[in-house]
Amino acid sequence: MPDQGFILSANRTAHPLSVKFATVIAGSALALGAAAATAASSAPARPAAAATSRLATTHAQSSVRLATLLTPAASRALTPRQIARQMLPSFGWTQRQFPYLNWLWNRESGWNKFAENPYSGAYGIPQALPGAKMASAGPNWRSNARTQIRWGLRYIRARYGSPRWAWAHEVAYGWY
Repeated sequence: MPDQGFILSANRTAHPLSVKFATVIAGSALALGAAAATAASSAPARPAAAATSRLATTHAQSSVRLATLLTPAASRALTPRQIARQMLPSFGWTQRQFPYLNWLWNRESGWNKFAENPYSGAYGIPQALPGAKMASAGPNWRSNARTQIRWGLRYIRARYGSPRWAWAHEVAYGWY
């Protein structure tokens, strides 16, 4: 049984308990801040009440910041598939093209940004050959999924017109 900390599942999302915990902290902080504001507005102006109100408000703000910090960074990071889905419209494609792209790059690299074909030297998510061609999409092509996806989508658009036709070529010939 894993420990009680933030647990990431295979798809790199936060465990439901960690999200619930962060939500409870944030909710408690907001409730404390609201209660402090209500108390401050209904109580006569006394230095002690004002100090208590400031303390409760500061505590509420700190709790919200803590809840944000406790949410795992991995749950906020996008997977390569999510990045590709976001980029499809900028290439003029609808989300209906995504299954073809998913099948294509799942077969080529398993969406692994460090995938390298030992026989051909093809590299990255789109399996560019040579991999250095992806430098045209950004200097961090060796390790950045977004850069590799940008290059791969440009290649697909220029060569095949859409992920659907790139997939059709892959099925017919074993490469794209």
